[in-house]
Amino acid sequence: MVMCTYNGAEFVAEQVESILAQTHPVQELVVGDDASRDETLAIVRQVIEGYRARGGAAIDLVVLTRDPQQHPQPYGVAGNFARSLEAASGDVVLLSDQDDRWASDRVARSIAAFDQHPDAGLVHGDARLVDAEGASLGVTLFEALGVAPAELDDIDAGRGFEAMLRRNLVTGATAAVRRELIARALPVPDGWIHDEWLAVVAGAVGRTVVLREALIDYRQHGANQIGARKLDWSTRWARLREPRTARNERLLRRARSLVDRLDALGEQLDAGHLRAAREKLAHEEVRAALPASHLRRVVPVAREWRSGRYRRYGLGAQDVLRDVVQPV
Repeated sequence: MVMCTYNGAEFVAEQVESILAQTHPVQELVVGDDASRDETLAIVRQVIEGYRARGGAAIDLVVLTRDPQQHPQPYGVAGNFARSLEAASGDVVLLSDQDDRWASDRVARSIAAFDQHPDAGLVHGDARLVDAEGASLGVTLFEALGVAPAELDDIDAGRGFEAMLRRNLVTGATAAVRRELIARALPVPDGWIHDEWLAVVAGAVGRTVVLREALIDYRQHGANQIGARKLDWSTRWARLREPRTARNERLLRRARSLVDRLDALGEQLDAGHLRAAREKLAHEEVRAALPASHLRRVVPVAREWRSGRYRRYGLGAQDVLRDVVQPV
C-alpha cells in the first residue's frame, strides 16, 4: 500500500496503527513524504518498529523523501501519489491518506472485490466523515458529495467510465488498484488528481467496482489537502459567481489528455470509450469557446443542450446554468 505524507505528525500514528491492524495483513508500506518539517517520518518508523517488536506480521517499509535542494518545488498530492505508486511492488495496492483511520477489514474487502471482478482495475468505497477527534459528523462521503444511487448503479453495471466522464466519484483514500492499472495510467497528466485519473483509465480499459459501505473514517480537520464537505446553497451560489475562464481551460486540458492517453492505449480499450472521450472533448471545446457576453452564450448553450452532451458528459442543467451566468 502507499501513503503520502506532509507534516502529518498529529494523526499519522493512528492511521498507521489501523493499517497494521488489518485482518488481511499489509505486506508493504510505501510512504511518500513531500519534505515534512515535523516528526511525521519518525513517528511512522516508531509505530512500525513497535509493531515488529510485538511480533507482528512481516511488513516492508519503503520511505520516499524529497530533497528540497534537488527538488525545490513540492510534488503535490497527485505527484506524490504517482511516484509512490510507481515504487509499490504489490499486485494490489491500496491508497492511504496520512490522517484517516481504516476499518479493520478494508484490505480484505478490497481484495475480495477484485477476486469477484477479475476485469476490475480499481475498487473504491464510501467513508464515514469524522472530526479531528475521530467523532462521527453524521454524514458519509457519498452523501457529502451528493452521489446519487443511479450513479452507483452505473458503476455496478460496468458503466463506470461513462459515470466518470460526467464527474469524479472516486476518493483516493478509499481506493485500491491493480498493478496493471498503475502501469497503464501513469504518469498523471496536468490538471488531473491521481484518484480520478486512475478511475477513468480503469473504466476505459476494464471496469471499476464500488463498495457502498464505509471503508475508512475520513477525517475532516481544517487542514486537509482535499477533504470533503456537504455543499449548502450559499456555497453553490458562490460557485456560480466564480470566474469561468481558468476552470474551463482546465477541463479542456483534461479532456485532451484523456483522448491522447486512450489513443495511446489503442486495442487495450473498447472503441466506444474512445468515441465517448472524443465527444467529451468536443463538448469541452464548445464550453471553453463561449463568448464573454452572457446574452450571446444562450444560443450555443441551447444548441449544446439539445445535443445531449451536457447530460452525457457533465452535470446537465447545473452546468448549463453555470455556463450562462458565470463571469469570464
